[in-house]
Amino acid sequence: MFEEFDDNRFPLAYLITFRCYGTWLHGDERRSVNREQNIYGTPRLSPSPPLKGIESSELKTPPLTLDAAMRTVVEMSIRDVCTHRPYLLRAINVRSNHVHAVVSAASKPEAVMEAFKAYATRALRAAGLLSAQTRPWARHGSTRYLWKPLQVERAIEYVINGQGEELPAFLDEND
Repeated sequence: MFEEFDDNRFPLAYLITFRCYGTWLHGDERRSVNREQNIYGTPRLSPSPPLKGIESSELKTPPLTLDAAMRTVVEMSIRDVCTHRPYLLRAINVRSNHVHAVVSAASKPEAVMEAFKAYATRALRAAGLLSAQTRPWARHGSTRYLWKPLQVERAIEYVINGQGEELPAFLDEND
């Protein structure tokens, strides 16, 4: 009759998404949220070429797109975070301009996301794939709380199979 009350302190998992710097600006036709207009379920900012132009002109470094080698390093660094901290990585997909991860952790998702970004940045720089001047990540990201098993299952499915075609390696046989 009544659904059992769930008083867990932390959700079963989080869907964490963060973007590469400069790859999705306010005013973009894909729409975005800003610091003032960011409540779940509310409308996103409308496309605006003038706003996108202003945002583009204010970038401190060029937008960053991850190539195959960079994507591999980012994925391995996130796996390292989860190995060294009590996080359970349930799914990961590193794309050319963003990262999705489904992770269980007994901490706030912002701390998990910041650890992912920090480890990935250090690993990219250590591998010689990112200069010290390059800013790799956009500010913050998306942190969705997944409280129910079905939500976790759907998020994993989305991360693994809902990202379109698999990215090619972009490498020649001679590379």
